[in-house]
Amino acid sequence: MAPKDVPSMILLNLALVLLLLGSSDAQGLQVGFYQKTCPKAEEIIRKEMTTIMSLAPSLAGPLLRMHFHDCFVRGCDASILLNGTDLNNPAEKDGRPNLSLRGYGVIDRIKAKLEKACPGIVSCADILALVARDGVLLTKGPYWEVPTGRRDGKISVASETLTNLPPPFFSTSQILNLFFIPKGLNAKDLVVLSGGHTIGTSHCSSFSNRLYNFTGNGDADPMLDKNYLPKLKSKCRPNDATTIVEMDPGSFKTFDTSYYKLVAKRRALFTSDATLILDSQTKAYVERQAQANGFPSEFFRDFGESMVKMGNIEVLTGNQGEIRKKCAFVN
Repeated sequence: MAPKDVPSMILLNLALVLLLLGSSDAQGLQVGFYQKTCPKAEEIIRKEMTTIMSLAPSLAGPLLRMHFHDCFVRGCDASILLNGTDLNNPAEKDGRPNLSLRGYGVIDRIKAKLEKACPGIVSCADILALVARDGVLLTKGPYWEVPTGRRDGKISVASETLTNLPPPFFSTSQILNLFFIPKGLNAKDLVVLSGGHTIGTSHCSSFSNRLYNFTGNGDADPMLDKNYLPKLKSKCRPNDATTIVEMDPGSFKTFDTSYYKLVAKRRALFTSDATLILDSQTKAYVERQAQANGFPSEFFRDFGESMVKMGNIEVLTGNQGEIRKKCAFVN
């Protein structure tokens, strides 16, 4: 290479480095974002979550679901936490898909602790992401580093939940093409994040159509295991909107791969879960995890990676949005 070409090559390499750095941190999030401004933020959250989970371990699933439901509507901006301004302006939490959500008090409790330690520093959106991680960790699940630096949105509209949150009666391909791909997530993210159903519960109303009226003729979903069907029917009567059923019976308080074993046996509650074993893009992963023995290292690693990816959806950073003083109200 001629000497006169060296500066241009250096500039080209520098440009490539900057491009790579820009893409990896395009959302403006970073691990340890509060290291200088609120160094004990994650420690405070973990401590509170440890106490909460010791008293109410069943909250891990709802808190994980809350982060998911937040990110899919307007991005991960804590809009799920805002109260509606009046009866004519209901917020996301008032939308039908979110009426069964629990755990708002947990977020408020943690936010109050953080406001006392570092006023106006830690966003509600970051609290949701960290609480979801710690809830999984404290139910014997994986740990992953959570990039932080999200800011809180100021808009929350109930009707947007119906068009942005995937319903449980949709198939794998419908959820992938209509909800995940538009958000920058792929088939692997779908099958991995669905594994979060290993913790938590569901109301009968979310899957009763599979028990009593699958095609509109008073029939059951033929995909449901014939021995499992009567057990579900004994718990969920027709039009039952109040009874709660474990999504991963016998293991719903432990984050593990047993969810995939249920899917492989055709014992998943939702159509969205049941069809994972039929779709060519997700079937192999379900079968591999269903057969996994011992520590579920692949699933644990993948879950952390997909959660980070989901947590990047349409985030607000820099001067966008705000840092709410109370998570239910715009400042």
